[in-house]
Amino acid sequence: MADIPESPPTVANAQKKPHRRLKIGGSVAGGLTVAIIILILLWQWDWFIPLIDRKASLALQRPVSIEHLHVRLGFNTTVRVEGLRIQQPEGFEKEKQDFASAREITVTANIWRYLTGGGLSLPLIRVDTPKGDIVALINGKNNYTFGAPSSAATTQGKADSAPAIPKIGSLEITDADIRVALAKLKTDMHVHIHTTPPKNDEDGTIVVDLKGQYAQAPIEGHIVGGSLHTLTNETRPYPIDGRLANGPTYVTLHGSVDDALHFKGTRLALHFAGPDMARLYALTGVPIPHTPAYNITGKLDYSENAIRFNNFEGKMGSSDIGGDIAVNPHQKPISVNAALHSHTVDLQDLGGFIGARTGDAKKTAPPSKNVLPDQKISVPKLNAVNAHLTYHGDHILNKNLPLDNIDTDVKIEDGAIDVHHLNFAVGSGKLASKATLQPSANDQFKTRFQLDVSRMPLSRIMKSTDAFKGEGTIGGHVTLNSTGNSVASLVANGDGGITLVLDRGGDVSALLPDLLGLKLGAAILSAIGIPDRSKLECLVADMPLRNGIVHTNSLLLQTGTTRTTGSGTVNFRDNTLDYAVTTRSIHMQILSLPGAVHIFGPLQSPNILPGAELIGRTAASIGLGVLFPPAALIPTIQLGVGEGSACEKAVREANDNPAAGIAPGNATGKGATSVPRTSVQRGKQPPTKHLSPAQVHAAWKHKHPS
Repeated sequence: MADIPESPPTVANAQKKPHRRLKIGGSVAGGLTVAIIILILLWQWDWFIPLIDRKASLALQRPVSIEHLHVRLGFNTTVRVEGLRIQQPEGFEKEKQDFASAREITVTANIWRYLTGGGLSLPLIRVDTPKGDIVALINGKNNYTFGAPSSAATTQGKADSAPAIPKIGSLEITDADIRVALAKLKTDMHVHIHTTPPKNDEDGTIVVDLKGQYAQAPIEGHIVGGSLHTLTNETRPYPIDGRLANGPTYVTLHGSVDDALHFKGTRLALHFAGPDMARLYALTGVPIPHTPAYNITGKLDYSENAIRFNNFEGKMGSSDIGGDIAVNPHQKPISVNAALHSHTVDLQDLGGFIGARTGDAKKTAPPSKNVLPDQKISVPKLNAVNAHLTYHGDHILNKNLPLDNIDTDVKIEDGAIDVHHLNFAVGSGKLASKATLQPSANDQFKTRFQLDVSRMPLSRIMKSTDAFKGEGTIGGHVTLNSTGNSVASLVANGDGGITLVLDRGGDVSALLPDLLGLKLGAAILSAIGIPDRSKLECLVADMPLRNGIVHTNSLLLQTGTTRTTGSGTVNFRDNTLDYAVTTRSIHMQILSLPGAVHIFGPLQSPNILPGAELIGRTAASIGLGVLFPPAALIPTIQLGVGEGSACEKAVREANDNPAAGIAPGNATGKGATSVPRTSVQRGKQPPTKHLSPAQVHAAWKHKHPS
């Protein structure tokens, strides 16, 4: 049978294939739709938690975990995290609390605004029960450092401008509790934060409460600020109202800031009160010497990277205090500029600035064997700050030193103190000083000091003394170059000298006991034979200091009838003296005057032996009557007490007609003793010898047998 050919496809068969394809496509689409619906119904954002935990842990360098993640997509996308935990980093596993945690965090972001270039906008940030544990150990290690950025990132960050601050609509914080424990600062406190919602036309607030221990003292604070929306809104002032008590120190801050983020347009009143400004170091980071109780109010401002405390006024002890202070905390060390003034100042209130003991330390200070103050110069934390201080006190209250005013300019840089000037006015006279203190080893200071006294009225200095009546003028200079950490150690180690002139000093029998002490001064006057109630015409002392020992170039005390000269040493290394003085009559008189008087032994209670035969250098210098004030001192006298003074006349008379009968430079003459000349030649003086009390009494008995 022949093959029957296939019949060609019909139109009906051709149309069946597209329908079959559509049916298959519809089935796939339907399946996908069902799958999408099922995925939407079963979708959980928690599926991303392992990825998020891993990425966050890597970024924060400590374990991070969240319990649930919720996302609501849209132009305003909301992300909500539940059960956030950030554990402690390595080395802090013993901490009882997590580094950070929160019951819930919700953030809403305006995605459309960000995609269209409008910047990041966060209409809502809500944080429920956040907790934190900020810890720094005594060795400096802490749990809040997240690793240093790479050098490239740091360089790029410096080149680029600061990132734009996101626009935040509402910040809601509930029951935040952050513990701060800083071992070096002896601090362990809790910071509690919460927000309040807006009421009526008023914005909400951020409330911060502090409680615990800060700088080894109890701390308690309450601070209320405007909402975060107000903080980022440059068109509305940001209000601040806070109080803080750290031990006995109390601080309040009240006012507003026009641009809080840049701290511009401030209208803030800052108030400090407490028993000692030195306690402010823990709060401000600025080292201040000890002071008496203070109470100060001024204006807080920020300008050119400096925090400024302007136009402040208040009290410090019994003194008023005011001025301006600028602190630049960005410099290392921090920089402080202070221009201070007082209308009335008690110098005792400034004692802490020159190392005086204060409070209990002053009461319990043990007795000292030194005549000069041996309190350690107190200049705390000098390396913590570079400072420039100017201070002027219009009127000084001090019953012991009735000075008129004080003016000083001091600079501290890299631990060194440079006192450009520290000046006092006293009537028509002036005390002017300057000094530099350069830190050395073992808390010592390399010190250069100069004091210039010009025409200072003695009556003002002796104002507190009832016995002294009279007028007089003091002038002279004091210099010191030394290393030490107290007045006593500086003088004991120092070189320099003193040139002092006292013109017409009044009643010697009242003046000398007041200057040297009643018992000692009266004993010396009696021993050297100056008549009672003699009027002092002139006192000149030119005494160099060499390696802690004061020597004598010139010493002259002249009254209306007598002229007394002296020679010897005062040793501040062991606080002893070896001195001899002799008195001669200027005019002829019937009464005889005693011979040389030896004053020796401890400075606090020296021996005074009149009329004894002396041996050694002291006897030689007194017997020869040398060491009269040289004519070279006359310019100093004229500058210190004025031209034509009694001292100028006395110096000329002492050179032309010396009281001992021997002109300066001569080795023989009237009044010479039996001491061999060879023993007193320049550069060949024998060592100083002391007589024992038995030897002195024997010599006295031999000279004046009973």
